[in-house]
Amino acid sequence: MESHLGRIEAVNGRLNAITVVLADSAMVAAAEADRREPTGPLHGVPFTIKENIDCLDSATTRGVPALADSMPLLDAPVVARMKAAGAIPLGRTNLPELGMRITTDNPLHGRTLNPWNADRTPGGSSGGEASALASGMSPLGLGNDIGGSVRNPAFCCGVASLKPSAGRIPHASSIPPEDSRLAAQLLLAEGPMARHVKDLRLAYETLSGRDSRDPQSTDAPLYGPDVKKRAAIVTDIPGVELPESTRDALLQAATALEEMGWETVQIQPPELAHVHEVWMHHLSADFKPLLGDMSAVMTDAPLEFLRLLCERNDPDTLGLANIHAERNRLSRLWSEFFTANPIMVGPTWTGPQFEHDADINGVVGLELAIDLLRFISPANVLGLPSAAIPIGVTDGLPTGVQVYADRWRDDLALSGAEAIEAVVGQICPIDPRF
Repeated sequence: MESHLGRIEAVNGRLNAITVVLADSAMVAAAEADRREPTGPLHGVPFTIKENIDCLDSATTRGVPALADSMPLLDAPVVARMKAAGAIPLGRTNLPELGMRITTDNPLHGRTLNPWNADRTPGGSSGGEASALASGMSPLGLGNDIGGSVRNPAFCCGVASLKPSAGRIPHASSIPPEDSRLAAQLLLAEGPMARHVKDLRLAYETLSGRDSRDPQSTDAPLYGPDVKKRAAIVTDIPGVELPESTRDALLQAATALEEMGWETVQIQPPELAHVHEVWMHHLSADFKPLLGDMSAVMTDAPLEFLRLLCERNDPDTLGLANIHAERNRLSRLWSEFFTANPIMVGPTWTGPQFEHDADINGVVGLELAIDLLRFISPANVLGLPSAAIPIGVTDGLPTGVQVYADRWRDDLALSGAEAIEAVVGQICPIDPRF
């Protein structure tokens, strides 16, 4: 604990990744852990928590001044499970306003920087977690993901993350409104972030399972039967041209899998572009009725981004019933695809880390975000597990890939990620490059 607190003191002033350092309570808990026999697999391990996840005695601010003093009555299920496994809360991490951007900046705590390049986004919305992990301030973090929010920053900062199957890890808050709207119920997932895939697996085993506070959660088996070691490699994304660095990362991932005994084949999943559109319609159906309420707590530029998203993907044009029918049809097609190809590897983002605030540059910024997330969105709208891992560094910035699997086969996504990581290694922790 002392080591991590020292690291925070040394580098957080440059990165602004950790918003609240829980030094006093962490040291008390660490001293108690030293006196006790191990209580679980994470006994004495520090962990950090995104500031939209409830942790007792610490405000769940969601990155907005209006919630600066919003204190939870209970730990979120994921925090409670980490504590039960022996882990110790070390600090809270930064996010954008209400978690509604793919970068990390807000009027309450300011901007988080990417330790690889101060001019480029650390990703979002769990950008504080990724920056803290990449720079060695935390060994393990908790985030959440409705549109890549644990995978986007993992890519940007060069760490690993797991967006689990929908319902695998429970989500709940004691702060009103306690009940999420429909898209959040279906698309949102709590997920771990770390530097090593083995740490993601340990967190996955710790966090998974039914909690009565989340009616969508379930006790699905953590591991499934053996499958043929065949991986689909997705090297073309409709609507965008992948940069050379991304293609190189995919080639390295495919080569690594082959070295570890996997067969690889280049193939496209069903209706990828349409899946992305259905995801945007789901989000718009949630956001459009709330834009007026959001204006009371959000600043103008991020709110305008959401307004443009809803305008471009007006849910009324498709109809909510049709949106759900399409989601079900596409889920069936993708499950059939995974029967023949148990894992699928593709890009995390379809382009490099952008310069600060490029995402809120009007329609241009909206289209940038839409294009970057074209291979992110299927995990959310179809409820699939996806592990994001780094591959290497190009032009001073991390590159990475995602490993997808069918719903409830999070173990396969992790196994594929572990196989790749065993060959390519890790690129963090690093000292801030500025």
